[in-house]
Amino acid sequence: MFKKVLIAEDFQDTNQGISEMLREKLQIPFIQDELYCDKAFNRLKLALGQNEPYGLLITDLFFKGDHVERKLTSGLELIKAARAVQPDIKVIVNSMEDNPSKINSLFKEKKINAYVCKGRHGLTELVKAVQEVYHNRTYVSPEIDLNVSNNVFELEEFDLMILQCLAEGLTKKEISEKFKKEHITPNSESTIDKRVSKMFDEFGAKNTNHLIAKMIREEKI
Repeated sequence: MFKKVLIAEDFQDTNQGISEMLREKLQIPFIQDELYCDKAFNRLKLALGQNEPYGLLITDLFFKGDHVERKLTSGLELIKAARAVQPDIKVIVNSMEDNPSKINSLFKEKKINAYVCKGRHGLTELVKAVQEVYHNRTYVSPEIDLNVSNNVFELEEFDLMILQCLAEGLTKKEISEKFKKEHITPNSESTIDKRVSKMFDEFGAKNTNHLIAKMIREEKI
């Protein structure tokens, strides 16, 4: 199990709750919590300088501003700074965000190792996330409709063009004809049908209208 864990969370009670749960359930010997991203980053750098690095960073995404001057104002900035000096540090995001699209991007762009959505069972899920990450596995809260253990589906420009056409009311046959006229490839009706079917499966859509509604909600189109 991890020997040293760093927690960045701007609510003291939350910090203490996480620390107590990890000590009780996982017997982690050293846990440091900070209310500010800057202080968390300084802790991380100090540990590196002493050749006693933290193995895991648990951070929220959003930190409320106050009278304290800050350079790092969000969990995203903290993750970026942490990975710049310690690329191999494991990262778990513990936040209220529940948009699958945004969580998806955290795995793809920030290379986080786990995502826990704060809620009724948040601390229990966080313990499980720490265990999974320690064994080099990913973890996402069950209520998030996202499976990152398999390559998370990413919309390509081609998919977005198809979605835009569907939103305009075009059939798959009409989309094929449109693509052919505009010299967009691939443009066969069978290829478009396969891409639409894959999007249905990946996003749990029941029909075209349901898929478009999901994409609009997730700000894909």
